[in-house]
Amino acid sequence: MRLSLLFALFLSFALPAVAQEANGTITTETSAQQDAAIATRLREILNELGNYENVSVTVSEGVVTIRGTTTSAIEAVELEQLAARVQGVVAVRNQVTETTDIGDRLNPAIERFRARVDQFIAFLPLALIAGAVFAFVVLTGFAIARMQRPWERLAPNAFIAEIYRQLLRITFVIFGIVIALDILNATALLSTILGAAGIIGLALGFAVRDTVENFIASVMLSFRQPFRPNDTVEINGDIGKVIRLTSRATILLSFDGNHIRIPNATVFKSRIINYTQNAERRFMFPIMIERDADLQQTRALVAQTVQDLPFVLSDPAALTWIEALHPAGIELVVTGWVDQNETSIVLGKGEALRQVKLALQGAGVVIPDATQALQLKRDAKPAMPDARESRQVESVNARENAALERIVDAERQDEITEDLLRQDSPKE
Repeated sequence: MRLSLLFALFLSFALPAVAQEANGTITTETSAQQDAAIATRLREILNELGNYENVSVTVSEGVVTIRGTTTSAIEAVELEQLAARVQGVVAVRNQVTETTDIGDRLNPAIERFRARVDQFIAFLPLALIAGAVFAFVVLTGFAIARMQRPWERLAPNAFIAEIYRQLLRITFVIFGIVIALDILNATALLSTILGAAGIIGLALGFAVRDTVENFIASVMLSFRQPFRPNDTVEINGDIGKVIRLTSRATILLSFDGNHIRIPNATVFKSRIINYTQNAERRFMFPIMIERDADLQQTRALVAQTVQDLPFVLSDPAALTWIEALHPAGIELVVTGWVDQNETSIVLGKGEALRQVKLALQGAGVVIPDATQALQLKRDAKPAMPDARESRQVESVNARENAALERIVDAERQDEITEDLLRQDSPKE
């Protein structure tokens, strides 16, 4: 009875120890198998990559140790990342260094160079075909752009015709690039090129904003044609005859004989008065009469005097009205219309003023003088010549305008430069 009790106690202590020893042995064997599997997997990967002949791998308890040399430090870092992605790896000890052997370091570079040379040789026939197609498309576009007749008919002037040609050339160049890239199977590169070109164009647009604004204004003015050569215009306060419209500025000849160069951007945005648009033009001048004068008869006399002048048009008729009352007298405003192609507007106005003055003096109407004069009396009065003015109407033809027009014509013929104005283009 005692012996059986002692045997039972012995079994109760001995069996757990045997089981624990057996489990430890099984766990050790399993860990070793996993380490061997990890090492085998890593060696297979390195052999497949082919750039790590001098690298060895050992694994213990899931910890991978890598030793050896590589041709670059980047490859050594990539090894650590590669080993960490293998299943079952707990940690990685990277002991790989960059080799100092010159031959080992040059071999990859030489191999890469040979591969690129082979790739270039294989790519060269396709590149030649793409280049030939690009050249053919571009030369075709340039040949079409060199034609004269279609562009001269479509464009209002040579400047716009040249813009059409440039746009056609650019279109064919872009079309040729697209075809060439499609042959090379590199159309994705086109979006990059266009994006870079857009950014560069935007930067240049801000840098040369004034130049671009002048260019666009030149194009718009060449289409609109708001004036012709020899037209008398007023632009931004400057008055003169138009010599030419260039791609940068509008050139006027002032009545003093000076050149006025106005940027086209200013011309396009300014108020333009074209005095030559209509042949009929009105002159206007004020005149003072005394307060005691019969205003109705005086107005009728002045209007009839102006209307009777041979150079004044009957339609529209001459007019006279009371403008204001002044301490010195009453101000009348006198107007008349002339054909400015036949009559000088300034000479006609001056002659009309002279004839009105003579008519008022002949009718006994006093023209007051607001100035004060100091007179010195003398005993003997010298004989004065007859100061009566002639009532004969003087010549007021447009000789001055004709002379200025000859100067403008000479300017246009002598200077070899662009001109955007054409007589046969529609005028705004």
